[in-house]
Amino acid sequence: MQPDNLSFDAPALSETRAGVDIVWAACLAVAAARRAGTQVLPAENGAVRCTDADGWRLEGATDAAATALFELLKPLLDCQPDTRPWVIGQLGQSLDGCIATRTGDARFVSGPGVLTHLHRLRALADAVIVGAGTVAIDDPQLTVRHVPGPNPVRVLFDPQLQLARYATTAQVFGDGAAPLLWLCDARWGAEARALVGASQVLAVPQLLRDDGTPAVALAVAALFARGLRLLFVEGGGVTVSHFLVQRALDRLHLAVAPLIVGDGRPGLRFPGATRLADCLRPPFKVFAMGSDQLWDLDLAAAPAPP
Repeated sequence: MQPDNLSFDAPALSETRAGVDIVWAACLAVAAARRAGTQVLPAENGAVRCTDADGWRLEGATDAAATALFELLKPLLDCQPDTRPWVIGQLGQSLDGCIATRTGDARFVSGPGVLTHLHRLRALADAVIVGAGTVAIDDPQLTVRHVPGPNPVRVLFDPQLQLARYATTAQVFGDGAAPLLWLCDARWGAEARALVGASQVLAVPQLLRDDGTPAVALAVAALFARGLRLLFVEGGGVTVSHFLVQRALDRLHLAVAPLIVGDGRPGLRFPGATRLADCLRPPFKVFAMGSDQLWDLDLAAAPAPP
């Protein structure tokens, strides 16, 4: 069936703040059209245009900030998660690879530019995924507040129902600000449904493997079956590491702040290669975000390590 057409008008980009705002509005229009199964056809002075050769491209931009924003977000606009999900992860860390101090203090490793980017990723995604530890320690809202855009479905990745004692206190369970899915192994499904109701529970058989690690592919498939196709794994380090080591991430945004923590909590952690020649070396781009640097790692294009 030929999709209906939507139009998106935008004036020419001329000034940095206005240019960024226009590009962001265009990105939201593309994401909304993807969810609705329609097309975006910009006017002649529009900010984005689609070609068969290279997907969305920016037209009329005259400042570096707007162009950089579009280049960073273009993979999320070009992805077509119709037959399989598309997954992006994000972590903010110090120069020495820590996402928090040894006591768990993580406010704020990254600067305000990275926080704004985090909220943009939420707005473009169908669902934002966090692990049980992130909810227990940080009590996040997981909503879009720093930029215009829709709130994603909030997914609590909690195979063993470790958040049961937080079901009456954590914000995500009670604020009603966005839809919630408590993702657990089917063995704990009845308990979860008794706590928050069946509509907020996604119980997946064999989500917890015999070795105690989660079967990430089953989680992603269950969310995709719910119509959640573009997934954003926001944290924490353990959850992002599970997705990374099980080759479930198409892309990873790694924000590095000019900060040295020392004996802190590491971000990515998994049994690594014994030789540098066998390590994962994905294609990358680096973007400045205030005093921080954001590494955009194309994991889908990286050869699998031995």
